[in-house]
Amino acid sequence: MARKTKAEAAATREALLEAAEEVFFAKGVARTSLEQIARHAGLTRGAVYWHFKNKGDLFMALVEQVRMPFQSLMDEVDKTDTALSPLEAIRLACHAGLVRLEQPSYQRILSILLHRCEFFSDINPLDMQEEIGNECYQEMLAVFVQAKEQQLLREDLSPEVATRLMQSMLGGLFHDWLRNPDAFAIRERGGELIDTSIRMMQR
Repeated sequence: MARKTKAEAAATREALLEAAEEVFFAKGVARTSLEQIARHAGLTRGAVYWHFKNKGDLFMALVEQVRMPFQSLMDEVDKTDTALSPLEAIRLACHAGLVRLEQPSYQRILSILLHRCEFFSDINPLDMQEEIGNECYQEMLAVFVQAKEQQLLREDLSPEVATRLMQSMLGGLFHDWLRNPDAFAIRERGGELIDTSIRMMQR
């Protein structure tokens, strides 16, 4: 294989990821072959193996594109106002997550992870969901701890329970919306639930 420039290699990798996103969404991960992804991208299967070890490696690269670490959402809102209270920062970070979720690529890939990916060989969607969930929990917990230290949380509510409540609410919201995006507007319903949850938690 002729040596590609970095730009050509990056373009090929991106084309494969875009093709995988479209075919996984249409057929499901288990029923999609690397050959189908390569054809959909207008490339050879050799091109797939040049960039990815196997289908599991390709799928993980796809999921990495839409990970939303809570800290990155916090950084996003901190840029607009560094004087936010911890609870207000959590509220705005969750709203920022809803905005990202509305982006077509985020919506499709997370829908694949939650609803179109079965356990097989080198892919365990439950492990991926667990890893993402644990990362979000730890980062959100740190902010709820700050809220507790500043006496912003209700006296009978621990940071751990507050984090679990928020994470469970968001998880259920995302799961239901991704299953049927036409059922409701995610930013409208999600925003209402986020705001209500924060009001119920604050002192």
